[in-house]
Amino acid sequence: MKKVIITLSIVILSFAFCLWFYNYNEKKVPKKYLEGLITFINSETLTINNNDIDYKFNIKSNKIDFLNNFTIGDKVKITYTGNLIKNKIQNVDIIDIVKLENNNDDHRTVEKEEYEIPLEWQDNGVFKEYYNKAYKKLLNMTNDEKIGQLLLARMPEANVEDAIKKYNLAGFVLFARDFKDKTEEEVKNTIENYQRISKTPLFIATDEEGGSVVRVSSNPLLVKEKFKSPMELYKEGGLDLIKEDTLNKIKVLKNLGININLAPVADVSTNPDDYIYKRSLGLDANKTAEYISESVKIYNKEKMGHTLKHFPGYGNNKDTHKGIAIDKRDYSEFLNNDFIPFAKGIEVGAKSILFSHNIIESIDANHPASLSKEVHNILKNDLNFTGVIMTDDLDMGAIKEYSEDNPVLEALKAGNDLIMVTDYEDSFNVIKNALKEEKIDISMIDHSVFKNLAFKYSLNLIE
Repeated sequence: MKKVIITLSIVILSFAFCLWFYNYNEKKVPKKYLEGLITFINSETLTINNNDIDYKFNIKSNKIDFLNNFTIGDKVKITYTGNLIKNKIQNVDIIDIVKLENNNDDHRTVEKEEYEIPLEWQDNGVFKEYYNKAYKKLLNMTNDEKIGQLLLARMPEANVEDAIKKYNLAGFVLFARDFKDKTEEEVKNTIENYQRISKTPLFIATDEEGGSVVRVSSNPLLVKEKFKSPMELYKEGGLDLIKEDTLNKIKVLKNLGININLAPVADVSTNPDDYIYKRSLGLDANKTAEYISESVKIYNKEKMGHTLKHFPGYGNNKDTHKGIAIDKRDYSEFLNNDFIPFAKGIEVGAKSILFSHNIIESIDANHPASLSKEVHNILKNDLNFTGVIMTDDLDMGAIKEYSEDNPVLEALKAGNDLIMVTDYEDSFNVIKNALKEEKIDISMIDHSVFKNLAFKYSLNLIE
C-alpha cells in the first residue's frame, strides 16, 4: 500500500510540474497575432501585408500546408511567437494560420494602391507599363483561375461556354473549321458571346499567315480572296505591299473579334525543297529580318497581338505536325542566320514568340525546342526577350512521338508562358495535381500568368 501511495504521489507531482512548466513557457513566450493579405507565396516564403507594411515569413520548414490551403489574395490571421521586423525575413515561429471568413475565392479584393512586384519579375521589358495592372489582377485570382490562364486551347467543337466558365482559359485558337460557311455576323456574335461570359477576357487567336496557311480567308463569305503569302506579296510589290496587306489583314481580324494573329513567320528559308519555304519570305536572314521588323511595328501600332515563329528557326526540317524532326546544324548557323529575324523583331518590340517542336542537337539533343529549358534560356538571356513565350500545339505529331504522357509540365518548366493545347481538361488537371503534390511551385505559374495578363492589357483586352 505504501508503494502505491509513493508511486501515485510521484505521478501527481510529475503532472503538476509539467503543467507548471507549460504555463510558465506560455507566459514566457506569449502568442502574437497578425492579420493581413497574402501578397506572395511559394514553397519557401510567405508575405503578409498589414497596413501597407510587408512581413515576410520563412515557411520552408513549417509543417503547415501553406500552398494547398492558401493563395495570393487571401486575407489571413497568423498566430506566431517572436518579434516581427518590417520588410525582413521573419525569424519567428508560425503556430497557426487561418483564412478569415470575410474573404472567398470568388470575391477577392486588394485595397493597396502599390504592389510589391517580385524583384526578379521586374525588367525594362516590352510589357513594363502594364506590370502594375497585371500584378493587381493576379493578386485577385484563385489558383484554378491562374492555371486556366496558362492554356491557349484549340477551339472545341462543343461545350465551349462550359469550358470558359469551368476552366477560365487564357483563350482559344480558331482553325478553318471554326469559320467554315459562317457569315461575318455569325463569327462576330459568337466571339462576342464568349468574351461576355468569360471572367477574364480571352485571347482569340488564329493562323492567318497568307498563302498556304489561311483560316479566316479560307471562307469567301468573310474575305473575297485568300490572303497571299509574304513571298508572293514581296515578289509583286516588295515590303510596301506586305505592309499594306498586313494592315488589311489586321482590319479583317479585329473586326471579327480576333486579337492575336499567329504570325509572322520569321523562319529563314531559301530552298524550295524545305517544308517551311512556302510559308517564309523565301529570302536571306537580313531581308527576312527587315520584313519581320516592319510587320511587328504595324501589329504594335494597331494593338494587334502577334507571335514570331518558329524559334529557334525551322531550317530545312520536316513537318513536325507528322513526327519528330531533328535539326543537326551547327550552332553557329543559328547565330549567323536563324536568330537574326527574331533578334530584329525583339528590337522593335515583339510581344510574343512561338517555339517549334524541332530537336536542336547543337543546343539540346534530348528535348524538342518547345520543351527545352536550354533553348528558352537562349531566347531570354542571349536575345533578351521579355515578352510572352508560347508553344506550338502540344498535340502535334512531334510531341506525341516524343512522349506518351501529357507534356504540359515540361512545357511550363522549360519556360513557356502560354501553352497551346487541344486537350485542355487533361492539361488543366495535370498542372493542378502537380501544384498540389509540390512538383511545381506556384511562383512559376504566377510569373507566366503575370506576363500573359500584361499581354492582354497591352492589347486593351482588359479595361
